[in-house]
Amino acid sequence: MQLYHHPYSLDSQKVRLALEEKNIDYTSFHVNPITGKNFDSSFFRKNPSAKLPVFQNGSHILYDTIEIIQYIERIAAVSSGGSEFTLSSERVVEWIYKIQGWNPKLFTLSHVPPKHRLSVSKFLRRVIIARMAECPELASLYHRKLKEAYDTEDKLTDTEVMRRSQEHLDRILDEADSKLSGTTYLIGEEFTLADVVFVPLLSRLVLLKLEEKYINSRPNLAKYWNMVQKRPSYGKVIGKYFHGWRRHRTLLKTWCFVHIRNLLKQY
Repeated sequence: MQLYHHPYSLDSQKVRLALEEKNIDYTSFHVNPITGKNFDSSFFRKNPSAKLPVFQNGSHILYDTIEIIQYIERIAAVSSGGSEFTLSSERVVEWIYKIQGWNPKLFTLSHVPPKHRLSVSKFLRRVIIARMAECPELASLYHRKLKEAYDTEDKLTDTEVMRRSQEHLDRILDEADSKLSGTTYLIGEEFTLADVVFVPLLSRLVLLKLEEKYINSRPNLAKYWNMVQKRPSYGKVIGKYFHGWRRHRTLLKTWCFVHIRNLLKQY
């Protein structure tokens, strides 16, 4: 099994947490979306959406995060050797879809300093144009991604779009805080796939230095966050890259790469 992912990708973190929690071995391939590696023709032919992660098991390839997580759950259940196994309950699946219904991209970009955001955005548009010239047979697909990049910039200036995004996030966090008043995890006393998709969302808020506003202001959520960070899977998937000085190293490497490539006009 192969997983094409990157530590920056929220959905990649969710899939990796599922793999770690289910103790499933896989081969890891890093594809950095900030440096445009997801637009390299070899990857783009496999996945024209250019989104991460991509999960491959033999000839079976999955691109949708929920489908990947549920597929991992089935693999783990079958591998356990039992003649009967139970998959996630309807409540777990409902929470998974609820969390996945919020798009973190616009929210994340809106909290990145404009100078850095616009620099990366400009760099990625040039990467797409360069790949389009290299692979004219994929030009229409690359053009679609170029249009998406411009649409994203437009949405970031739309106050109504950004307001709805923040309200959506608040609803999820408020409901989670309410649920956690009587349980250890989102769905009872066991760590489930609902928690797998929720923990990276909280981690993103911390990375954006919004912990006080969105997490610590909700006491049950704050307690939950402190607890889940102690799980080995969290340390391996997220903490390894974004705790303390590691966060600066992880981000600095990418910013330097983009800056140098912009200066050299190498896309």
